[in-house]
Amino acid sequence: MPAWRVLPSQLAALRDLALDLRWTWSHGADALWKQIDAEAWERTRNPWTILSDVSTERLAVLAADDAFLTQLNQCARDRRTYLERQTWFAANHGASALGGVAFFSLEFGLGDALPLYAGGLGVLAGDFLKTASDLGVPVIGIGLLYQEGYFHQTIDAAGQQHEAYPYNEPAMMPIEPLMAQDGSRLHVVIELPGRALSLRVWRAMVGRVPLYLLDSNSSLNTPVDRGITGALYGGNSQMRLMQEIALGVGGWRLVEAIQPEVNICHMNEGHAAFAVQERARSFAARSGLTFREALWATRAGNIFTTHTPVTAGFDRFALDLVGQYRSTLTEAGLDLTELLELGKADKDDTDAPLNMAYLAVHGSLISLAVSQRHGMVSRQIFQPLFPRWPEHEVPISHVTNGVHVATWDSQAADTIWTDACGKDRWRGIAGDMRSEVTKLSDDTLWAMRGKARHDLVFSVRRRLRRQLAARGSPLETIAQAETVLDPNVLTLGFARRFTSYKRPNLLLRDRDRLVSLLNDRQRPVQLVMAGKAHPADTEGKQMIRDWVVLEQTPALRDRIVFLEDYDISLAQELVQGVDVWINTPRPPWEACGTSGMKVLVNGGLNLSVRDGWWDEAYTSDVGWTIDDDAPTDDAARDAFDAEALYAVLENKVIPEFYDRDEGGVPRAWLSRVRYSMAELTPRFSSTRMVQEYLEQAYLPAAQALKQRIVNGAEPAKAMLAWEERVRRNWKSMHIARPNISEEDGSWVYTVPVYLGEMAPDDILVEIYADVGPCAEAPSRELIKGAAIPGTTNGYVYTGRVASSRSTDGYTIRIVPRHPQVRVPAEAAMILWEK
Repeated sequence: MPAWRVLPSQLAALRDLALDLRWTWSHGADALWKQIDAEAWERTRNPWTILSDVSTERLAVLAADDAFLTQLNQCARDRRTYLERQTWFAANHGASALGGVAFFSLEFGLGDALPLYAGGLGVLAGDFLKTASDLGVPVIGIGLLYQEGYFHQTIDAAGQQHEAYPYNEPAMMPIEPLMAQDGSRLHVVIELPGRALSLRVWRAMVGRVPLYLLDSNSSLNTPVDRGITGALYGGNSQMRLMQEIALGVGGWRLVEAIQPEVNICHMNEGHAAFAVQERARSFAARSGLTFREALWATRAGNIFTTHTPVTAGFDRFALDLVGQYRSTLTEAGLDLTELLELGKADKDDTDAPLNMAYLAVHGSLISLAVSQRHGMVSRQIFQPLFPRWPEHEVPISHVTNGVHVATWDSQAADTIWTDACGKDRWRGIAGDMRSEVTKLSDDTLWAMRGKARHDLVFSVRRRLRRQLAARGSPLETIAQAETVLDPNVLTLGFARRFTSYKRPNLLLRDRDRLVSLLNDRQRPVQLVMAGKAHPADTEGKQMIRDWVVLEQTPALRDRIVFLEDYDISLAQELVQGVDVWINTPRPPWEACGTSGMKVLVNGGLNLSVRDGWWDEAYTSDVGWTIDDDAPTDDAARDAFDAEALYAVLENKVIPEFYDRDEGGVPRAWLSRVRYSMAELTPRFSSTRMVQEYLEQAYLPAAQALKQRIVNGAEPAKAMLAWEERVRRNWKSMHIARPNISEEDGSWVYTVPVYLGEMAPDDILVEIYADVGPCAEAPSRELIKGAAIPGTTNGYVYTGRVASSRSTDGYTIRIVPRHPQVRVPAEAAMILWEK
């Protein structure tokens, strides 16, 4: 809101309401904003813009309106109640359990009023902050304020995508400048070669959670440096490096300046990995430690989430480019080599670029993928960081993503859930809701779905009118938008980034078959689509053209609509209204995917390949899938999956939707809807996700950090000394041929082990079996026995395993052992018998 805008004292609460992005999911004040300016609310859904633009005369009228003031005061009380009530975290863990979590992300998708996101990564980050607010988890967000953000999409009559980059004016966004204690504006300074970069700091409030945004567009900076936060994912490699320095280095400096009690640094993708370096450098400077000692201490408080299913998705920077910022990334006199080694799989590979994901893994105590299947894929991807370790032991676990349900449910769905499960169902950990949801009648569910589909159809028509008018279409063409789609027809939704691996054109492989599906007289189908292609992705843009050209076919004009500029508000309308959400990525390229989760609360169903989250969620009772037993060749797989997709639609989805009883109600369909809502909505909510992050990562990491930094970080120093000793002496060990005998259904192993210069307490000798149906466990410890006569530091190790497995399936290995060190995450040495 411009500095000159002064609200009447009676309306002062409007400012706090507009600045709290809780309005993106709590819609109690929607009527308030609509009453101020109905047209502006309809077009922007941004209270801050409304307060900025409304006339002084209109404000004076509202200040004298007793009914409006009563409504305003009630909204203000509701907000205070939300902020002051006891939270799930406080009740279950207490304030002392966690100093705080700094959640770093290059993008945040909270709503269209704050356009700082490109897609799923940012929307997930936004849902995470909202959920942390609901649960009371002490989180702060750290990101960048972009002058342009990601592009806005327009599509011309020929189906060609065009990109627009409107300026993000901070005064018109629901954010405030962060001030220092002396009343001046807070800046974070980063030393760049020959100059200083001054980053302004802005704050957005997400309920209880502050989101801090760094902005280089300051007159204190050079013109080039002002563009560092110019565009999300914009610029060349050097600009991207500077952007990630701003996020990681600047972001951690900001954390230490405003909330030094924060003890967990959570990196949402590798873009923020320089926070690893900056945290260790800063701790070393304060504590009189070396960089490596400080890294052993601070690494315990670092968490990394990878969202990338392919190595090509990781940011890499050439070493000579990184070397230009030596003074930025290291203290004077500190060797940059130590940092660069953290970003490589092989530290001796002098030509390998700095890999930001590798830096994040090496610099974190715990690394996580975003679905169970993505965890398997990620262990393959990060295998080079743990040479000779079995793939299943690569230390990448997973927390499957979830969605902030209150952001994505429709008003009708919210009413049903409130009646069935209570108003606070998503403000704590969602428990078993089966009994409540299964009591919902078919009539209730069908009425909700009918209203949802009706609302979607009319919002699509409204959007299409605007889209055609902006395109300069003739008036008669614009008028046709009033009749597209039918609120009683099975409605499929497909919206996501248009790129080859997402396969958005899978349904176009047999156009005649698709046309027959859409125009069937007895069982018609309609399709609502949206999505952007990267500006440089010509193939993705061609896919959009293919659909737009088909959409304009006279016979299909009422059955297909492609809506431009896919964003959060459009996504909300789609997931609330469609009957079936279609997802067809080429496995295993879908790390998780959350769009399909968003239809669950609204009674929508999923038809997807078995990839990402759907691989965990799918059963025949909750939706449909495409057979996973497909060819591995891409072209053959695409043909196979297209045929399977048509078949599922023709033989399962469409018949079930139109199979009605004498009252016109699809009983089997609604049984599937009810089961999907009851089983999947709580399971794939972000409350479950945040709880898992808390219990699997944050709390264990906070405890480990506390243990490492006591007494001047003496434990961390000892860990470094242990690592150096183990690494130095590792190759001195030797495993002799084991003696194997059978006894009482077990193989008894007696193994001579020569430890060389290694201390027995520093290692673990194991008998290891490849994971298989006959293996009781992947590994079992062997017990150190007597010293081998006539040897130095040689011992006999013994143990037994089940003889149901051949001895050929077992081998002996040695791994490091330390009670406080995570192996192999922090010590990846391993020695095999053969």
